[in-house]
Amino acid sequence: MSFLLRSIARYAAQKLASNPRVRQTAAKAARVVVDEARQIARKEDKAQAAGRALRRALNKLQGDR
Repeated sequence: MSFLLRSIARYAAQKLASNPRVRQTAAKAARVVVDEARQIARKEDKAQAAGRALRRALNKLQGDR
């Protein structure tokens, strides 16, 4: 099962990587994730910081900014 999922993920990543516009969007998303991870690492209460980051991500997905 894991091999199948890995193969599907690899195929999707290869297809997405061939599109320059998608690569640019993925790079931008990766920078946002790294910024959130840094922010969580700096906080004293990491669980609370992770919860807030998750809430911000969910609100963005739902359109509530």
